[in-house]
Amino acid sequence: MSHNLMIRNGLAAMFYVEETPWHGLGTRLHQPATAQEAIQAAQLDWQVTKTPVYANVEGNRLVVPDTYAVIRQESQSPVLGVVSKDYTPLQNREAFAFFDPIVGEKAAIYHTAGALGNGERIWLLAKLPEQMRITGDDVADKYVLLANSHDGKGSVQIKFTSVRVVCQNTLTLALYGGETFRFVHTPDVKQRLRGAGQLLAQIRQRYDTTETALQAMTRVAINRERLKEYLTQVFPDADPVDEAAVNRVKKARSWSEYFFDQGRGNRLSGVTGSLWAAFNGVTEWLDHRKTKQNPGQRLNSLWFGDNYRIKARAFTLAQEKTDTWRN
Repeated sequence: MSHNLMIRNGLAAMFYVEETPWHGLGTRLHQPATAQEAIQAAQLDWQVTKTPVYANVEGNRLVVPDTYAVIRQESQSPVLGVVSKDYTPLQNREAFAFFDPIVGEKAAIYHTAGALGNGERIWLLAKLPEQMRITGDDVADKYVLLANSHDGKGSVQIKFTSVRVVCQNTLTLALYGGETFRFVHTPDVKQRLRGAGQLLAQIRQRYDTTETALQAMTRVAINRERLKEYLTQVFPDADPVDEAAVNRVKKARSWSEYFFDQGRGNRLSGVTGSLWAAFNGVTEWLDHRKTKQNPGQRLNSLWFGDNYRIKARAFTLAQEKTDTWRN
């Protein structure tokens, strides 16, 4: 399972519409999906359950108090995680239910969904109908991402993200430490998630604010000195004793500078030589050239891991530089 997507019934647990992502893995739907179609196509039509954990003590099988294993309700399911008595699973269908009112009002469409590993993490991505127009022909699609974990290591997360159409770079718009909505798996998680449908208005408002911020970046011209300062803060100096880390930082800065000049979409009118081009140089490096990660690992890093955190830092820094450099 080198791609890290869950395999069930011989199929990768993922569906998508429109262009084929992640090297053709998953099931393609040729039209927007209903919740039922999305769940079935993504191989997510299963539930999890908590089961007691036992310990073998001197030949005796004893229950471990207040400790449970989370498994899929299927034969030969592996253990997804170990949790406490207060952990309340959120089933896949319940997670999809969050988006049902939004999709039903044609405010979004189910775009992709799937599971990683053995089902420890599932995601659902819905595409909003409108776009952000940064400058001229440079536009970005808007998405709302819901992620849920079944291993007890994470919360239910709702965040917004975007993809720059001209180059398919994933923009991290859930700011570092900011606009991610989290719901811990406590007994009232389902009730709180039902109330989260009201977040759509907040998400749209945040997109409007972000569009204005990105447009402002295009109006900030930067020279090599400013570009070096920006990239040094995005990729801070490593411990000089760690030669491998030092080389990784140098490589990241070098490639990001290259994409500042030559990146896809960075030669568009109104983009070249701007702070917006610098930010996109970072995102292109992280999205397309940083590693030879398998598709599932890449997806995980883009949305939840190191690449997500670096891009969030890059975005926050670009906002700060907009204020200090535009005068």
